[in-house]
Amino acid sequence: MKTRTRFAPSPTGELHIGGLKTALNDYLIAKNAGGNFILRVEDTDQKRLVEGSVERMLKALQWAGIEVDEGVRLAKSKKLKVKSRDSNSHNDRALALGEVGDYGPYTQSKRLDIYKKYIDKLVVEKKAYPCFCSSERLDKVRQEQQNNKQAPKYDRHCLNLSNEEIQKKIESGEKYVIRFKIPEGYTNFKDDVFGKISVKNENLDDFIIMKSDGFPTYHLAVVVDDYLMKISHTVRGAEWLPSAPKHVLLYEAFGWRKDMPQFVHMPNILNKNGKKLSKREGSVSVVDFKRQGYPAEGVINFIALLGWNPKTQQEIFTMEELVKQFDISKMNKAGGVFDMDRLDWISNQHFKKMSIDDLYQRGIKFLEKQDFYQEFLRLIKKGAREISSLEDYVKNVLVVEQERLSKFTEIGVENKFFFQGADNLKYALNDISWKNNTNAEAKQILEKVKEKLEDIPEDNWIQNKIQEVLLELAGDKRGDYLFPLRWVLTGQQKSPSPFEILWVLEKDESLKRIERAIEMF
Repeated sequence: MKTRTRFAPSPTGELHIGGLKTALNDYLIAKNAGGNFILRVEDTDQKRLVEGSVERMLKALQWAGIEVDEGVRLAKSKKLKVKSRDSNSHNDRALALGEVGDYGPYTQSKRLDIYKKYIDKLVVEKKAYPCFCSSERLDKVRQEQQNNKQAPKYDRHCLNLSNEEIQKKIESGEKYVIRFKIPEGYTNFKDDVFGKISVKNENLDDFIIMKSDGFPTYHLAVVVDDYLMKISHTVRGAEWLPSAPKHVLLYEAFGWRKDMPQFVHMPNILNKNGKKLSKREGSVSVVDFKRQGYPAEGVINFIALLGWNPKTQQEIFTMEELVKQFDISKMNKAGGVFDMDRLDWISNQHFKKMSIDDLYQRGIKFLEKQDFYQEFLRLIKKGAREISSLEDYVKNVLVVEQERLSKFTEIGVENKFFFQGADNLKYALNDISWKNNTNAEAKQILEKVKEKLEDIPEDNWIQNKIQEVLLELAGDKRGDYLFPLRWVLTGQQKSPSPFEILWVLEKDESLKRIERAIEMF
């Protein structure tokens, strides 16, 4: 059987990081086996739908490097038949949705006739039945069971209604749901993560498979869709494991047990308190991490390791490496803790691997949103800052900052002096002198530094040459020379090395900042 996995989000908001984890595992299982990754939209809960949610989820998957082979996709190809067009609530341009594949429609709200056929089959075969019980009656029954210390479950009040009674209730307009009749015995199945599982059927409730609005519940729809779409692996969070016996019973009721997909119940992503990470816990949507400036490969690498252990010393993975090495047998039962410090470290490792050109192309849009960068552009326009090339200048800043970055939004933030003019630097003369040196000595040192730097030709203004000249000048008194030089170049005590700073600032601006300090003395 060809490997076919599906990610089936409900369009009720932004893609949560847990949803991305599910999609990633689906994608890795499929690609590792040379199979297909399908996207199906589970929109049967009509009351919770959020307009534009599907489009934004697909955009988030694209950002993460997860491409959909089949199912619902953004309509960017002539091969895709456009099904709908919704506006994006984030004020992005409207995005069209399309579908591709032989097992559609891939949106559940368009499959109601399919579900009805299978629900009717179960009713005719007495494996399911209509239930007309009101919510008030169900609440009363549940309360009585709790008072008697019984597990709350439906009491089968409507199980033995005659066909005439059922038809009369329907004709009178009574609302009803369809419940699946749990058979006697045990339900046994295997999960690829949690192993063999056996459940007493008497502990299961006659669960609803069709709601009063005519829409199927998740339990019915997921089984019918996975079977008809020939899904080989049903991948979802561990919180769905208690529902798996219900799904196994449905497969058996339809006579599909031999074609049942492999169940893969993933460990949940946990917060630092060991609880399942919730959407209410701040920035846990994929778009939040994108806006914060995390590189997609860092986020993917990080969440891939939550609940999965490659059993090697390797910690940093590309998507291609994850595809090659991913193995369900290496998934843990215990959930992985969502540690932001760990994410930052992994993200930093991916920054270190980027080419400067790639880092520039991806980082410039974040830098352009910074007020200090816009002020820098205004200084250039007014002639208050002179640089040889704006793109080259920013790339040189990135060369210096690359080793320390974890997010694109960090570019320039700790080193705003790169984007300021000499007159914008704020510091006091008493800050400049090294240890017990007097201001007069500090001034004299800066004059010597200025003289040496002036002798370096423009075409040889490189870090190695600058460092060679200044270290030769300082001799064994590096602190006396480099400490005041750092201050007058940056206006702050901590920064990259003076050699890197001089190189980035370029010769004219560097000398201008040193001259300004000398004039202050």
